[in-house]
Amino acid sequence: MVTKTMTVSKYRLPAMVDLPDRQWPSRTLTESPIWVSVDLRDGNQALPNPLNPQQKLEYFELLCDIGFKQIEVGFPSASQDDFDFARRLIVEDRIPDDTFIMVLTQCRSHLIERTFESIKGVRQAILHAYIATSELHMNQVFGLDHQGVMEQALTSVRQIREAADAMPESDIRFEFSPEEFTDSDLDFVLELCEAVYAAWGKATPEKPMIFNLPATVERRPPNHYADMIEWFCRHFPHPEGIIVSLHSHNDQGMAVAATELALMAGAGRVEGTLFGHGERTGNVDLVTLVNNLYSRGLDTGLDFSNLPKVAETVVRLTGMPIYYRAPYAGEYVFTAFSGSHQDAIRKGMNLLPEAPEKFGMGFKVPYLHIDPTDLGREYESLIRINSQSGKGGMVYVLEKEFGIEPPKQMHPEIGRAVQEYTDELGREISASEVLKVFETTFVEPQGPYQLVNYWPRPNDEDPSIVHGELILKIGGREQWILADGNGPISAFMACIRKLGITEYSLDDYFEQAVGKGADAIAYAYVPLKYKDNGILFGVGTGTNINQAAVKAIMAGMNRWAMVHKPDGK
Repeated sequence: MVTKTMTVSKYRLPAMVDLPDRQWPSRTLTESPIWVSVDLRDGNQALPNPLNPQQKLEYFELLCDIGFKQIEVGFPSASQDDFDFARRLIVEDRIPDDTFIMVLTQCRSHLIERTFESIKGVRQAILHAYIATSELHMNQVFGLDHQGVMEQALTSVRQIREAADAMPESDIRFEFSPEEFTDSDLDFVLELCEAVYAAWGKATPEKPMIFNLPATVERRPPNHYADMIEWFCRHFPHPEGIIVSLHSHNDQGMAVAATELALMAGAGRVEGTLFGHGERTGNVDLVTLVNNLYSRGLDTGLDFSNLPKVAETVVRLTGMPIYYRAPYAGEYVFTAFSGSHQDAIRKGMNLLPEAPEKFGMGFKVPYLHIDPTDLGREYESLIRINSQSGKGGMVYVLEKEFGIEPPKQMHPEIGRAVQEYTDELGREISASEVLKVFETTFVEPQGPYQLVNYWPRPNDEDPSIVHGELILKIGGREQWILADGNGPISAFMACIRKLGITEYSLDDYFEQAVGKGADAIAYAYVPLKYKDNGILFGVGTGTNINQAAVKAIMAGMNRWAMVHKPDGK
């Protein structure tokens, strides 16, 4: 086997921006940016199997339903499918009145002309033109210098301005991207953007020009991107006439962080995709970014209240699965397997009504930073059970899935029983399996005792005295016993003692109704106390609490017998 050593000397740390008095680290986001979906362009072009026309339409309608008001629908000059899709949206009047579609083009004359053909008759659209400004692209891809890029960009902007003026019935906005902004010389980018702004003209606070400053390839840490955005915002001479837009890629896995910091640095608009679809490791994931801001109390203007449906639709249309630990949408992201986590979540959920007074917010639960129900997720999936789980998680499943609320004193026994089961199987178990373990261990355990019938009858002369009549099978042999007590349960225990069964006593029991009205079932949780001070719980169910309590005592007796008298003698 040949061991290959990684050569770190091939790389170097990117130079920081000279911004010693940077302000963004001390800022707090207090309002949401403009959100722009580029799923149908940047996301679609990176799919192994790009969307067909009908899939594109369904995806577009999904984005509109979520609440996006700016949607990039394609690269019409580069793809006949994209051209036809833009035309279909316009001709069939499928664009909501408050929504801008956006179309992308390179700064090349014939591509610009074709792009305008695609949006003829549109009510409102954004023409998005880009040109690469990094030395890497200028030298190695296009063979241009700064002057060549400047001339090509300005020629294109003038053409776009003229074409937009020729469509007075349409509200055409202009977006310009110096591609590979984060790899570019900032002084040159600023000079180019100033010239582009002047060539476009007519930018106003009501109809601002958009400068999209992309991290086309993520080569820098997030704070560098924020520094570059703040530098640009400080130096651009006409801030009132522009919106600074972000377009982050996720090559180093930090696109969300980079975008959040760059918003603090002065940007007001974000381009991204649902679940981060895009070239290489993808674009910034808007599901994550939007819900991050929502979880901090910002009104984002986007609706992910049925995120499972959004996720299902995107997976079906794109064929791309969502990682099960992807933030917000992943199968396991609101799930705890660890026992200590489960116990903390269960306690926090039970005390949730106290959160507003204690914490000044409506949702504050250990290990959960957002209310899953806000995203259409259910509480029942918060806790899942395997060999690492604890008693708190197991009891939570019984409570939330089945309405069974065992007393706290019983929780350790439940934990031991379920853990033995998971250890034996070596896998996660379902809620129904947790219920099965509970029932076979505590409700219907095997043992030598079988209740045939029990009749408690009040004394005719003194109702405080109850006559108990018990028919019980012990090891298959039927026994008939009569005894008195001061209540139905007391009389039953007197019958048991009359049989010579005196190993344990009953001091108290817990009761609960599961269900409502006529369909309610009584649950009794009975701790049988033994002479060695040990306790074993039995559980009984029935249509009345006395019946349930008797069954619970029998269950506890069988549990004790199987531990201490496994042969039933």
